[in-house]
Amino acid sequence: MSEPRTVTPTPVTVPSEGERLSGLLYLPDGPGPHPAVVLAGGWCYVKEVAQPLFAEVFAQSGIAALVIDYRYFGGSTGEPRRHIDPWKQIEDYRNAVSFLQARDEVDAGRIGAWGISYSGGHVLILGALDPRVRAVCSVVPVIDGYDNLRLAHGTVSFRALGTALETARQRLYDTGEHSYIDHQPVELGAVGTFPFPASRGVFASIKESEAPGYVGDATAQSTEMLLAYSVRPFLSRLVATPTLMCVAEGDDHTHWDLAAHAYEEIPGPRKKFHVVPRSTHLTLYQDTEVRRKTALVAADWFTEHL
Repeated sequence: MSEPRTVTPTPVTVPSEGERLSGLLYLPDGPGPHPAVVLAGGWCYVKEVAQPLFAEVFAQSGIAALVIDYRYFGGSTGEPRRHIDPWKQIEDYRNAVSFLQARDEVDAGRIGAWGISYSGGHVLILGALDPRVRAVCSVVPVIDGYDNLRLAHGTVSFRALGTALETARQRLYDTGEHSYIDHQPVELGAVGTFPFPASRGVFASIKESEAPGYVGDATAQSTEMLLAYSVRPFLSRLVATPTLMCVAEGDDHTHWDLAAHAYEEIPGPRKKFHVVPRSTHLTLYQDTEVRRKTALVAADWFTEHL
């Protein structure tokens, strides 16, 4: 069997509420029109983090793929930089769908959405809200920000994060200036949105090898919005949207058990729960072969349902 062809993406710009989103469009062989999937990243991610391999596998499977930087991140415009508003990110997804629908290479009636970690939650909401999204793949998703961070931090660390957020909110009120909180702490006990120093090292390696535009912090308001975030009110509305959920067996970053309970709340038979064995949240970022195998599972799902 021959090796799959290497897919070279085309840089594109996607308008979104007055901002310009930097994107990479991966197209399959042939004239189309092809089914298509929008991909975007998780907490603090730029489009080069983990997503290009998924997009390439999709294109090799006959599915066009558009990877975007959200507004405020990477090559996209917008201020303040590195500000994570989940509803604006979901709006960026929706505008990326509109962008794809206008492309001659894309079948406007066969568009799906893929997300990982924080955006793994976004696509569950997107699939519930936007009827143009015909199927979704949610990888190691954030289900409920408060439960996620409370479980991950434990009592003492969670209190320290809360104190940091209070201080940042007062500073924003007094000066109009945003404070920034690290994606991961420099050491145990230091403040970070996700309290995993080992993850900091993994993302430093990703920045060096794959994603030089990654910056490991976000506005304090971003973390406040994460604590108010939940996909649970939207799960019952996925009844008409085929949903694949991929979880890592040992995930304590976004918690596989929260994802499993959410999966059970999705009604109807058009859903699939895929467990990545002998894995953690970080396996999908560190192990290219595991990532590729998971991408093939997702490609099969979109091939079946788009």
